[in-house]
Amino acid sequence: MAVTMALMTRQHLLTYIYLLVYISLSSGVILYNKWVLSTLYFNFPFPITLTMIHMAFSGGVAFFLIRVLKVVSPIKMTLHIYATCVVPISAFFAASLWFGNTAYLYISVAFIQMLKALMPVATFLVAVTCGTEKLRCDVFWNMVLVSVGVVISSYGEIHFNVLGTVYQVTGIVAEALRLVLTQVLLQKKGLTLNPITSLYYIAPCSFAFLFIPWYILEKPEMEDPHMQFNFWVFFSNALCAFALNLSTFLVIGRTGAVTIRVAGVLKDWLLITLSTIIFPESKITGLNIIGYAIALGGVVIYNYLKVRDVCTSQLQSIRDESAKELQTEKKADDAMDNKEETSWNDSVSETHLDEEAPLISSRISHFGVGRKPA
Repeated sequence: MAVTMALMTRQHLLTYIYLLVYISLSSGVILYNKWVLSTLYFNFPFPITLTMIHMAFSGGVAFFLIRVLKVVSPIKMTLHIYATCVVPISAFFAASLWFGNTAYLYISVAFIQMLKALMPVATFLVAVTCGTEKLRCDVFWNMVLVSVGVVISSYGEIHFNVLGTVYQVTGIVAEALRLVLTQVLLQKKGLTLNPITSLYYIAPCSFAFLFIPWYILEKPEMEDPHMQFNFWVFFSNALCAFALNLSTFLVIGRTGAVTIRVAGVLKDWLLITLSTIIFPESKITGLNIIGYAIALGGVVIYNYLKVRDVCTSQLQSIRDESAKELQTEKKADDAMDNKEETSWNDSVSETHLDEEAPLISSRISHFGVGRKPA
């Protein structure tokens, strides 16, 4: 008993450590990106370049882990699957990172997190449009609640910037399209990608998509001889981004998607608080807090509805499997009964009857001939 309790305590401790690492990395990467891109701090206002550095680093590490160390096995990828699935997913992934990182140049981290509450709304609308989800009344009004909260929060933003807001909302829509496309294109083909294999296939393709806008928009400005490029800053930044992907995989594997949703809500509040401390120019008003609290309440309800649907679906699957097993057992029992009945009738028909045969037959019939013996 003591050994069991010790093992359970150790497992719980490891789970809390994974969650802490996930929340720290998730918050750290966002704050780090803001610090690198902001003209007030590191002053590297090239979001496409930063995103391409992340993609090159992640793709290189994933290649090393899969092809050299063979930590994870690659999936069976055909040219058709790559062209019809990986390429469109990579395009929206690149767009979501590009627009999301560009928003750091114009609006605060706190306001960005408040706008990210629109993510369930965008995902739901895209899923309904693509036919992967049905338009439900409870979810619809929940999305309206989230949207109202974000509008109130935006109205209370002191340093509201239209361009930054458009960039962030566009990034959210691109991410929603990526998530739905991943479900429609990959899962329907029976393909599952963990973070390492995802980066192995998607990162190089996303890098290629980002190259064209980088060459047009950022390359000319980067030719300035006074531009600073610190290798260790970008290396550590890319390493944190890659570690975040791994931590997400570990947390989901150990706890499940429900826990990571709750951890995400806690992370958002922590990030808003930390951003106002680290970046003093970020100001939060009472209307910001009220609006975000309303939106976050809607997000929590949405998560609850999704978890409830998943649990109902799993329960129904278990019931269907149990019903199939019972039906199979019943068929096996019926087959056995028929076999026994046939052998019993054959044995009776082969019995040599004398002149009292009619009387004996009636008696046997009365005691249950034609049925299996008790």
